[in-house]
Amino acid sequence: MLERKVGTLIVFCLLFSVFTNAQKDTVKLEEVIVTSNRISIPYFKTSRTINLITAKEIKNSTATNVVEVLQQVAGIDVRQRGVDGTQSDLYIRGGSFDQTLILIDGIKMDDAQTGHHTMNAMVALDNIERIEVIKGPAARVFGQNAFAGAINIVTKKIQSNALSASLGYGSYNNLKASIGYRKTFANGGGFQIHAQKQKSDGYRTNSDFDNTAVFLKSQVKNYNFLVSLSERKFGAENFYTSNPDWKEYEETQTSLFAVSSVYRAKNLIIKPRIYWRRNQDIFLLKRYEPSFFRNLHITNKIAAETNFELSSDLGKTGFGIDLNKVFLSSNNLGDRDRFMLTSFLEHRFEIGDLDLTPGLAFTYFSDFDAQLFPGLDVGYGVTDHIKLYGNIGYTYRIPTFTDLYYSDPGTEGNSDLKPESALSEEIGFKYTTEKFQVNVAVFNRTSDDLIDYTKEVEADKWKAQNFSKVNTKGFETSVNYNFEVSNYNQNIKLGYNFIDDDIKDVNVAFTRYGLNSLKHQFTSSLHTQFLSFLDQSLSFRFVERTNGQTYNLVDFKLRAKLNKLEITAKANNIFNTEYREQGLVPMPKGNFMFGLTYNLY
Repeated sequence: MLERKVGTLIVFCLLFSVFTNAQKDTVKLEEVIVTSNRISIPYFKTSRTINLITAKEIKNSTATNVVEVLQQVAGIDVRQRGVDGTQSDLYIRGGSFDQTLILIDGIKMDDAQTGHHTMNAMVALDNIERIEVIKGPAARVFGQNAFAGAINIVTKKIQSNALSASLGYGSYNNLKASIGYRKTFANGGGFQIHAQKQKSDGYRTNSDFDNTAVFLKSQVKNYNFLVSLSERKFGAENFYTSNPDWKEYEETQTSLFAVSSVYRAKNLIIKPRIYWRRNQDIFLLKRYEPSFFRNLHITNKIAAETNFELSSDLGKTGFGIDLNKVFLSSNNLGDRDRFMLTSFLEHRFEIGDLDLTPGLAFTYFSDFDAQLFPGLDVGYGVTDHIKLYGNIGYTYRIPTFTDLYYSDPGTEGNSDLKPESALSEEIGFKYTTEKFQVNVAVFNRTSDDLIDYTKEVEADKWKAQNFSKVNTKGFETSVNYNFEVSNYNQNIKLGYNFIDDDIKDVNVAFTRYGLNSLKHQFTSSLHTQFLSFLDQSLSFRFVERTNGQTYNLVDFKLRAKLNKLEITAKANNIFNTEYREQGLVPMPKGNFMFGLTYNLY
């Protein structure tokens, strides 16, 4: 009860801030170009629900990693097993972790083995220019993994020289160090490199971790090169089982190598790209007895794609082709491969204040039937700042290799699984000015043949099945308000999401994952500054899940800038809330992190 009262008090304080003296904002979101793979248009002109999170907003938030940034977005559910993104599953609008696509600069980071690896190679916040959250049916634009939505992480351009180093220390012997260097070339282009290391003893038994990440980006004439390397080693206590004596353990290594370019010829833009993504996963059911049960999976994805954008008197046309081949080598799943060919076509008509964007994607799968993903976006600009929009689209997901072939003493895959499919619709409203942005959307998704692990008797194995038809209805709203107090910029964000899942035709006694959506989710954050060298950030999150679980979380960050030195103090879960985001894994109570960053130039 005390926790609820504290949460309510924080909400009132945030709302009171809205009535403070307000003036300007330096970030003009309505002018930001949203970089989808097909047609790039300004944020305000898009006719779907898109949340933009800028580098400035990330810097001013309480977040220290991508997971914490996304958890402050209404409609996003990131469920962690551990801290600092050690193992996280991403859900959008009640979709599963296998139904959401992550992209880095438009490069698809999906994993054919399992969606548990989608977030293995997250970029450090220092390298991010903005994050684009695309909600609703995105298969027409990004392909079959974008069942419930997609998140595109756009990395920073190389525009100036910089050298910085950071060091942090916090609870549970959490030590974090990083160094970043950026250099521009005299004739244009440049390169940047960022390396990060983080280790901790863990906040409970067998929750230690050791994470290493390296990010390299280079621009040479018309070519862009990107390399990302990530290694994570962590105790996985009860991540996948309930036995307290086994002491599970896991290691993942994820790498990405990509080359892309942009060619412009009058009214035509051509964007070719090739890339290779590799993921290795080692899982031990008994950490100190490796021979008891050990999984080793190595997945390689090689892809080539070319996207075209043509401007004409009839509007903008986007089209392209995407070829990729996946190879899996596994001591459990066997040696598998899959080839996919996807082609895209969409055209944006603008008739006065009305815009229409019909589109179609075709995908051929070597191990499943070919599929079509049709869709339509419609928008109407009521004024220069108000827009009404709606969209409808068919979306689809084929089973992962884990769904199809995994086997252990308690789990069995199913090679006869059918793909998941859904029809999604939404209508929305957005109001955008330099200092004030509001978005409201109502959405519906009718899904068929959803995949889960089920059993009839508790002693049986879990077996993957197509088991249900689900109708998901929801409502979400977000508010972003920038204002000034004593000539210092301030910011307040509010968000609310409601989801109602109507599960039909369920004829099983037990399901492993089931639907446990964010029935009610309220997010809020406040960034304030009253002194030239000092600013502070406060975030509050309330969650009520479909199973009735509720919790409130409050984080706080204080930041001081002294010439080239920046000092931060971060406190997480300051009211010691007991909660779980996934399965049997309790999240840590109150903890802290102190940090120093020195910018040499």
